[in-house]
Amino acid sequence: MTGSGRIIIYSLVGLVFSLILTAWLEPGGLELRITSVKGCKTLLVLPLKPGERFTIHYYHSVENAPIWEEHSLDEKGRIYIEEERYLKFGAGMGRMPGVGRMVRRGPYEVIENMHMPTGDFILRVGSPGVDHTIIWRGERKNLSKVVPHEAVRFSAKPVSLLYKMWRSLIPHRATPVVRARSKITSNFIEPIHPA
Repeated sequence: MTGSGRIIIYSLVGLVFSLILTAWLEPGGLELRITSVKGCKTLLVLPLKPGERFTIHYYHSVENAPIWEEHSLDEKGRIYIEEERYLKFGAGMGRMPGVGRMVRRGPYEVIENMHMPTGDFILRVGSPGVDHTIIWRGERKNLSKVVPHEAVRFSAKPVSLLYKMWRSLIPHRATPVVRARSKITSNFIEPIHPA
């Protein structure tokens, strides 16, 4: 091989290495993981953008009234509760002084603009009927059908652009594949039934 051939090869290897290093160091978004505390089984892995919301929907165990809790992540992967929506006050529900603004939307009481940090947290999943369900990009997973009465951990972290590109080619087995709005493409997600 001639000297100029080696220079071209070294230049190409250096360019590829630089691109990989840049993709590894460049922010690529966030990842929310929901894992069982007992056994550490990964139940859901959700790629998110900063500020993008996911919802925990369930039925109050005493009042049997529907409740929606909207959460988001900031660019560092910290979890915040943004909004709570419910039909009526139940045990443990209601306004927290100094947090958010109480409004009415149709039949629902809503605490909006909460932006209250929760950090990583643990949720004790209720039995079927309580139906703790994660809603993400229009898809649903009912945790009460999968791990009733178990504690699950919600944790989030930033990921690199390289990791994001890798996961777009080879998604985590616990990441729902969203191909079309309100369509089911994974065994992990249940259909959204029209009301």
